[in-house]
Amino acid sequence: MIRRDIEQKFIKYTGERKVILVTGARQVGKSTFVKELIEPDRTYVTLDDLTLRSLAQSDPKLFLMNYGSKLAIDEVQYAPDILSYIKMEVDGSGLKNRYWLTGSQRFELMAGVAESLAGRVGVLEMSPLSVAEKEGYVARPLDPAKLTAERTFTLEQIFHHIFIGGMPEYVLEGLDREMFFSDYVRTYLERDVRRLANVGDLVRFHRFIVSVAARNGEVVNYHSIAEDADIDEKTAKKWLSILEASDLVYLLRPYSNNLLTRTTEAPKIIFLDTGLCAYLCGWNTEEALASSAVAGHFLETFLIAEIIKNKRNLNGTQFELYFYRDKDQKEIDLVMKVDDVLYPFEIKKTARPDVNMLKSFQALENKKFKIGGGGLICFYPDVISITETYKSYPIAAMLG
Repeated sequence: MIRRDIEQKFIKYTGERKVILVTGARQVGKSTFVKELIEPDRTYVTLDDLTLRSLAQSDPKLFLMNYGSKLAIDEVQYAPDILSYIKMEVDGSGLKNRYWLTGSQRFELMAGVAESLAGRVGVLEMSPLSVAEKEGYVARPLDPAKLTAERTFTLEQIFHHIFIGGMPEYVLEGLDREMFFSDYVRTYLERDVRRLANVGDLVRFHRFIVSVAARNGEVVNYHSIAEDADIDEKTAKKWLSILEASDLVYLLRPYSNNLLTRTTEAPKIIFLDTGLCAYLCGWNTEEALASSAVAGHFLETFLIAEIIKNKRNLNGTQFELYFYRDKDQKEIDLVMKVDDVLYPFEIKKTARPDVNMLKSFQALENKKFKIGGGGLICFYPDVISITETYKSYPIAAMLG
């Protein structure tokens, strides 16, 4: 069994919070994670069980009365009204670590949590497996001012991780790729999409997902996506919010500031599981993907997704993530912000660092922003300075 990096955060919350909620996309390992940590005196129930779901929906108070003082409820999003009764229970007892909850559909669920359990709940966002989790090493919290690399990854190794993604069942059990991902997409469409948006035409929604996957790493263009799926732009925006709510995609926001008046306002699409994205795009081998015209986009989104996982999983330096793009087409793949200090990074599928790859950084430098460092992330194996401010970092520097 793989030890999840988020475990230490979870254990910390058990001593501090009355309720712990683990959210994330389907199949990222939430239920398995909770079952592995559950104590002998805690009861586990899942609302995938239709009988239990019906009781939790129709009589939440009776549902809670049926179990002891320590309870783990899986797929709690199916009975959102139960959150108010959990609030009354924990307020009445004052005990910490009473309820463990898991749930998908993060935005819908968080609305209920914010209303009913504010100040009582510790929220953990679980992502697909990170490279550190798959490789079996202990990840370290990222700090853009102190990036180091204790290991080396070849291009072939990285594109293997990109191609397989991080769904635990698929990665660990060696399941048939076509069967696993086709079942995943079908189950997602039939269960989550129908519930979240009442989508009548699942064929069009499937075409929409494929269109979004094909634009992984690109700035959102609702018009083009809508044309691909034969829907209007309003529907495309609504459906993209569903992918975000289900934690399948992360919308990386553009960096903006009152000093910047010519920047784009549209976010960039980041698929959080590149294995699912590669499947949706029709790539059959990691070698074909690595040599394709979209290899750079996959590498970029893979590393950004790994940084997101690191931020979610580990306690460390607090940073915000952005990209930069202005109306003159100057673009920076990633901007990490710590307090008021910026760390711009370019991500390139190259082993030959070149200062010219950082020319877009001038857009930030010219506005006199505080630049703390940053530079190029590539396949050159060592950390080397390429200017007085910027360095070239190996891929491993962003992998914990």
